[in-house]
Amino acid sequence: MTLSDRPYRGIEAAERLANRRGRLLSAGLDLLGADPQNYSELTVRGICSRAGLTPRYFYESFADKDAFVAGVFNWVVADIAATTQAAVAAAPPNEQSRAGMTNIVRTIADDARIGRLLFSTQLANSVVVRKRAESAALFAMLSGQHAADALQTPATDRIKAGAHFAVGGVVQTISAWLAGDVQLDPDQLVDQLAALLDQLTDPTVYSPDLADVAVDAANPSSGGGLAR
Repeated sequence: MTLSDRPYRGIEAAERLANRRGRLLSAGLDLLGADPQNYSELTVRGICSRAGLTPRYFYESFADKDAFVAGVFNWVVADIAATTQAAVAAAPPNEQSRAGMTNIVRTIADDARIGRLLFSTQLANSVVVRKRAESAALFAMLSGQHAADALQTPATDRIKAGAHFAVGGVVQTISAWLAGDVQLDPDQLVDQLAALLDQLTDPTVYSPDLADVAVDAANPSSGGGLAR
């Protein structure tokens, strides 16, 4: 066991490492979510100064600044994805779109740093741009699964297309809201986004075949249904 592996003041090494990493991530969110953005502070020295740590602790968690920026983004996205999925899962089927949008909008309304990191067009960091594209693909996949579950059908390419459309529309709308181009209060924004997303669970959006299935499922006496 090395000195760094030993407990210090009753705190295990792994816990100390996690604590330092958390402080660095929080400092990164402060810097990346700042308004206005100041890229001159986004240096290892600037990050460590804000976190109250020395540079050697930065490198025990991150290989370089790009890895750090990706780590901050992943940390924020993982949290909002987990809480949004939990909110959706806890809601009845006809309220799931609203539950998901409520969680996202309230999260960024409560912490403007998160909104700017995930959605602001003013933040042009190349790593953030790449991570946004990756997260959009993840949320499109989750949205497609949700739509397929609601329609009780496998996720077709039409459903996947609708999912990408939904995610892109939500991202653009929230970006415009953060920039002040959309003048709605948070509850109004949730109402609008939820109403639009609910339209994407309409079977006729995807194909006449799904529309026929929906009609048969709603009329068991027709002898059809999902089993046909």
